[in-house]
Amino acid sequence: MHPSPQRTGDQSYDGLIVQSDLPDGWYLPSRFPGERDDDASEQIDAILGYNDQSSTEADRQTQLDSETNETIDGRWRYIEHTATATRVMIRLQRQTFAVPEEVRITGVIYLPWRPGDPITSQLLRELPTARIEAAINKRLFAMRRTETITGGKIVLPSGRKVAERDLLKPLSDPKKDPDFYELVALQHGRLTAKGDPNPSATMAEISGVALSTAQGWVTRARARGLLPPGRQGRAG
Repeated sequence: MHPSPQRTGDQSYDGLIVQSDLPDGWYLPSRFPGERDDDASEQIDAILGYNDQSSTEADRQTQLDSETNETIDGRWRYIEHTATATRVMIRLQRQTFAVPEEVRITGVIYLPWRPGDPITSQLLRELPTARIEAAINKRLFAMRRTETITGGKIVLPSGRKVAERDLLKPLSDPKKDPDFYELVALQHGRLTAKGDPNPSATMAEISGVALSTAQGWVTRARARGLLPPGRQGRAG
């Protein structure tokens, strides 16, 4: 996540957040915080300790090579509430190995308009983090998303519900199950989140199929946009 800015001081240069992602009453200034021309996200992470898991270049590369969501390279973006002039910085982090991929807000810096003014619980509750996340993900990842509902159930595209605890059970016949590749993606994502170094091999074991068969399932799930592209040289 190190694209070159298209315009000096443009917070939306990388497309991670744009004005249309914000609810009414919120504004995305064109400049970075402090009227800076450059994106200081890395420096802010360093000051706040968000990069403590990648203190060396080797640590950083380990995260980049891993099949788990990274904690590095978050992007801090500055928004304002138009009515109160409240200033908020939100940290946007790509969840590359979520199923499907998404962007989450992983940090918030809240600054009243006048330094020294108190921050009330009411003001914090009014910060629309969920709405901002939903708008970004709808814009960036326009795909039919699974929905998790109360009780740990997941609603599949066909309308069928499956319990999260059942995601690691053997998969059925792809010709008979309309949700087959959605389940492939969910199972792959669950194994990846658990730190499995080769989820395709584990999926083959779970379903009692050849490794090449499971790899074919994953490839087709990726082609449908249900999984992010694989990384060269990585298993699974």
